[in-house]
Amino acid sequence: MEKTAPSVLIAGNPNVGKSLLFSRITGLGVITSNYSGTTVGVKTGHFSHKNTGYKLVDMPGLYSLDVETSAEQETVKLLDDCDMIINVVDATNLERNLNMTLQLAEKRIPMVICLNFWDETIHKGIAIDHAHLAKVLGAPVIPVSALQNTGIRELLEALDHAAVPAYAETPDNRWAAIGGIISQVQKLSHRHHTLLEILSDFTLHPAGGLVSALLMLVLTFWGIRTIGETLINQVLTPLFDHYYLPAVLKLIAAIPWELAQTLLVGQGNDIMRSFGILTTGIYISVVLVFPYFLAFYLIFGILEDFGFLPRLAVTFDSFFHRIGLHGYSSIPVMLGLGCKVPAFMATRMLATKREKVLTYTLIIMSAPCMPQSAMIFSIGMRHSGAAIAAVFGTLLVVALVTNLLLNRLMKGVPPDLFMEIPSYRMPSLILMARKLQLRIGSYFLETIPMIIIGVFIINIIDTVGALQTISQSLGRTLAVILSLPEEMATVVILGFLRKDVSIAMLAPFDMTTRQFVVASVFLVLYLPCIASFFSLIREAGPAQALKVVGLTFTSAVGVALALNWAFLAHQYISLK
Repeated sequence: MEKTAPSVLIAGNPNVGKSLLFSRITGLGVITSNYSGTTVGVKTGHFSHKNTGYKLVDMPGLYSLDVETSAEQETVKLLDDCDMIINVVDATNLERNLNMTLQLAEKRIPMVICLNFWDETIHKGIAIDHAHLAKVLGAPVIPVSALQNTGIRELLEALDHAAVPAYAETPDNRWAAIGGIISQVQKLSHRHHTLLEILSDFTLHPAGGLVSALLMLVLTFWGIRTIGETLINQVLTPLFDHYYLPAVLKLIAAIPWELAQTLLVGQGNDIMRSFGILTTGIYISVVLVFPYFLAFYLIFGILEDFGFLPRLAVTFDSFFHRIGLHGYSSIPVMLGLGCKVPAFMATRMLATKREKVLTYTLIIMSAPCMPQSAMIFSIGMRHSGAAIAAVFGTLLVVALVTNLLLNRLMKGVPPDLFMEIPSYRMPSLILMARKLQLRIGSYFLETIPMIIIGVFIINIIDTVGALQTISQSLGRTLAVILSLPEEMATVVILGFLRKDVSIAMLAPFDMTTRQFVVASVFLVLYLPCIASFFSLIREAGPAQALKVVGLTFTSAVGVALALNWAFLAHQYISLK
C-alpha cells in the first residue's frame, strides 16, 4: 500500500468519542451517538498540521485486541498500516480503558493518549495527574473534550512528540499494572449525586426502566405525530398546492410530447392517482414521508445523544431474546412504530443477517406506522374500542408468532447483551443539527430517488392499461375471499403508495365491524409502502427484501382469511 501522507489511526474502546474527535480534526460529518456501535465501518479523512498532510483513520471501537470474529480481525489489521496512533480514552473510566492502551503499547507504534471527556472528570470529582501518567506510560497524554471542542489543538501539537510507549506488560500482569498506575495518577473526591445520575439509576432498575421506557415511547410518538402533521398540514401541503404544483404544471405544459408529460406529471387531477414523477413522486417522498422522517430523527437524535437508547435495549432484552432477537432490536422496532423508513435504516447496528431478517419482519408486522395508527383510531371509533383493540391485538400476535416460527427455522442463537451503559449527557445542539443534516442528506440522495423510481414504474403500468385490469381482478378476489367491497381494490393499490391514505379511504365505505377489522389488518400487513419497500431493498438487498415482503403478504392473506371466517363463525353461532 503506497502512503502519500503519514497515517494516524484513532483507536480505543467503543463509545469513547473517537468519531466525534475524527469529525473535529478532519471537518468531515459523521454520525456520532451516546452508545457503542455507532461506527460499524472504517472512516478515512485528511488534515494538515504545520504544513504536513496526514491521513486519519477512524477505527471501530474494540475492548481488546484479542479478537475472535472476522470483522474484528480486519479491524485489528488496521494497526499494521498506520504510522502513529491516537489512543482515545474515556477519562471517566480510566482503569477499564487502560487495558486497551497497554495492548496498543505492545504493538510498538508511536502513540499519543487522548483523555476524552475531561470536562466530565472534573464534574464527577475525578482528579487525574495527566503529566505523571505521561511519564509512567512514556508517551504524550493530552486532556481533551471533543464535545466541547477543547484540547484539539494541543492534541495535534502532541503528534510531533508521539512516542513508542515504554510501558508494556504481559497479559498476566496487565491488570495488576493498571491498578498500580491508577493508584499513582487518579484521586476521587466525595460529592453528591446529580439529578442525571439519580435518573440513570432509576432507569437501570427493571421496574423503573420499564416505566421510563413506556413513558418515553408515548412522548416520542406524540411528538413525532405532532411535528409530522404540523409540517404536512401547515407548511408543506400549502407550499406544494399553491406554489410548486402550479409552477410544475405550467412548465411541463410547454413540452410538446404527450408521453413526456404523462411520465412527468401523470394523468388526471388526483395527485395520488396521477403517478407523475414530479407530482405523485415528489408529493409522497417530500410532503408525506419526509416530515415524519424529520420528526423521527430529531427526537431520536435527542434520545441517542442523551444516552437513553442503551437503557431501552437493556429493558427489553429479556423479552426480545424469547423471540430470537437481541435487545438492540428494540431500537429499530420502536422506530418502526412511527415510520418504517428510519426503522430499516436503524437495523445497520445489528450484527448478523439472521437478526436483521427477524427484525425486518417484526418491524413490518408488529404495528402500523404512526399515520396509520391515527387513522385506525379515527375510523375505528365509529365502531367500538373493541374493534380497535382487535386490530392492534391481531397484529401483535401475528408478529410474535411469525418471529417465533422464524426463530425456529433460522438456525442460530441471539447473542448475549454485552453493552456499555453510558452516562446521561446533555446533547449538544450544534452536533445534533449536524447529525440531522447528514441524515436528511442521506434521505434526499438515497431514499427519494428510489421512491420516484417506484412511482415511475407504476406510471408505466397504468399508461399501458394494465393497472385497471389488475384492479378489476383484485376487486373480485377481495369480495370472494375476504367479503370486502370490490371498490376496495383501489384502496389496496393506493396503499402501496401511502399506507395511511389507504386506511383513511375506508371511511366512505359503509363497513361492518367485521369488514373494518379485516380490511385494517390486511392493509397494514400486505405490503410496506413504496418508501419503506425501497428502503428495505437498500438495506437488505432485492432478494432478501422480496423474501420478507413475500412472507408478510402471505401472512396478510392468511390472517385476513382467518379473521373473516372467525367473525362469520361467531355470527353464525350467535344466530343459533
